[in-house]
Amino acid sequence: MRIEQLEYLAAVTRHGSLRRASEQLHLSQPALSEGLRNLERELGVTLVDRRRSGSRISQDGRVLLPSMVEVLEAVDRLRSAAGHQRHSARTVRVGTVNAGTAPLLAPALHDFHEAATGAAVEVVTAQQVDIAQALAEGGLDLGLVNALPGDDQASDLTAIPLLQGRVVVCCRTDHPLAGAAGVTLDDLRATTLVGMRSGYLMHRYLHRVSAGDPPQLAVAADGAEMGKLLVAEGLGVTVLPDYSIDGDPLVRAGVVTHRPLLGVPDDVSLLALHPAGTHQPPAVRLLLRALVEQAERVRAERAPHPGALAPVG
Repeated sequence: MRIEQLEYLAAVTRHGSLRRASEQLHLSQPALSEGLRNLERELGVTLVDRRRSGSRISQDGRVLLPSMVEVLEAVDRLRSAAGHQRHSARTVRVGTVNAGTAPLLAPALHDFHEAATGAAVEVVTAQQVDIAQALAEGGLDLGLVNALPGDDQASDLTAIPLLQGRVVVCCRTDHPLAGAAGVTLDDLRATTLVGMRSGYLMHRYLHRVSAGDPPQLAVAADGAEMGKLLVAEGLGVTVLPDYSIDGDPLVRAGVVTHRPLLGVPDDVSLLALHPAGTHQPPAVRLLLRALVEQAERVRAERAPHPGALAPVG
């Protein structure tokens, strides 16, 4: 067994295919595949499910992955102690539904890089179900997702509450609703609505609070950042948690603002997810701590919001 064979499996797990892993490792695909098959023969298990749509870590590989990660981290520490730091530092992969980017994620990334770990961060935009799957399979290290009261998290994931906010209507500062004290569901039905497409929490939220008769969407957007951009371009208004709008560059520039959505429950939480019971590399722990500390600062600056934050899952 060679250390590079363990690195091969970690690369396939991160990138989801032999081709992308071989490009990342600057290795030919046949050499990568042969190295993995040799490791599988030595361990007596199938580590990679090879499919036409791509390659993913197998169930047996997922069980063994934490031990392999521990070995790789130990090798990194040994090389560092010997004065031979790896040329390419570990990349921390974060999946996000684009919630709390300006007030939470961006400042936490500043703090993380100021710590001078040498590690890079890759931010991946995805829906919550895909983030959860990637976390379980080892393709992501951390996830940032929204949650409603009563939502359950997968048993193999740990959820850390970061922020709690109310649902608001995001509109251009020159939109008629920008001058209102609040916005109702009937107001939304009477205006052009840019909503989140199916699979995003705010899509489910509107169905829940409108008893299955949500306002009709004129445009279905893929995530909060796209929704805000379309609002800024004058295509309508959108509904988001306030922490997805507060501090946004479009707000600072005076392009968009938000108003409360009236007569509906407003509890939405932003959670940090990570695999339960697995070894976390130092860089992952550092970024998670930066997120938690930044969330504490944001909560201290915001007006008190009813309801206590409690761990989920």
